[in-house]
Amino acid sequence: MNRAIATADRAAAIRSDPRWPAVIARDPAADGSFFYSVKTTGVFCRPSCAARLARPENVQFHLTATDALRAGFRPCKRCKPDQAPLAVRHAALVTELCRFIEQAEQAPSLHQLAKHAGLSNYHLHRIFKAVTGVTPRVYAAAHRPGRVRGALNRSSTVTEAIYGAGYNSSGRFYEQSNRLLGMTPTDYRGGGANTQIRFAIGQCALGAILVAASARGVCAIFMGDDPDALARDLQDCFPRASLVGGDADFEQLVARVVGFVEAPRLGLDLPLDIRGTAFQQRVWQALLAIPPGSSITYTDLAQRIGAPRAVRAVAGACAANVLAVAIPCHRLVRIDGGLAGYRWGVARKRALLDQEARQSELPDNRR
Repeated sequence: MNRAIATADRAAAIRSDPRWPAVIARDPAADGSFFYSVKTTGVFCRPSCAARLARPENVQFHLTATDALRAGFRPCKRCKPDQAPLAVRHAALVTELCRFIEQAEQAPSLHQLAKHAGLSNYHLHRIFKAVTGVTPRVYAAAHRPGRVRGALNRSSTVTEAIYGAGYNSSGRFYEQSNRLLGMTPTDYRGGGANTQIRFAIGQCALGAILVAASARGVCAIFMGDDPDALARDLQDCFPRASLVGGDADFEQLVARVVGFVEAPRLGLDLPLDIRGTAFQQRVWQALLAIPPGSSITYTDLAQRIGAPRAVRAVAGACAANVLAVAIPCHRLVRIDGGLAGYRWGVARKRALLDQEARQSELPDNRR
């Protein structure tokens, strides 16, 4: 009887421990904060271990894996609690695979990547997408424009650059060249030569604002304090492009952008010349779906695009955005609600959010 009472007391103590729900839920967020051992099997596990749930009276909690080892328990062969967390191991593996893709002469197949990693095709594909938010094939395709640009800058001829970037035929490359480069490869090699970009600089409540457009649409919206610095930034993007001051019609386009900054509810329906990697494009499209007056966290956006572990990559995509306000990366905040870094300055980010919040509070007939 006394033994049964003692067993019941041990079970009750474990059930009342705040760590037990994490074990029941196999919560990966709890990994690293504690470990638990099972007396009947002699092993210890992470909270997220997928093994069959132990009876609470047989469970003991440990602060570290070393504590569990000292208590005489051996690591579980399934969750490997004596190794780095699974998420960390996956991130390291995918990072190595990304370098492998980037350095390969030809984009490796899924089978080649899986063989390199020692995994099945299905498992490799699932892990890669979970960490990066894109498939290996999409990652390789997104990396190719960078290889093309680098090859065009290094090679003596365009043809040499095309094959050096991994294309099997020049015809296939030329089908995609405008989308990849925004211009012909010859013009790109010339630093944007033969490419005309119209631009104009105006003033808004947030300071100077530069709007530039290629033949495809608005390609840059810069904000800052020094108009001359904004013009230099544009020149740095296309050092040999023909930068042309906007005419009266183009000034109207700038006025529309300024009007959008002052009254976000007006909307900004303009053709955009958006260039970026596949992942950046996904982030930017998700940003466009956030309505004025609203904000979400970087973590929430990563989850929306199906890449919950790619929070840092989401922040990097926002930093790469050159279309201020048109792609509203100012609507992203930290998980605590604070304002993280913003390409155009945190003060402008706060001003934009405040302006949108005030607009959202107005009656419809006053917006």
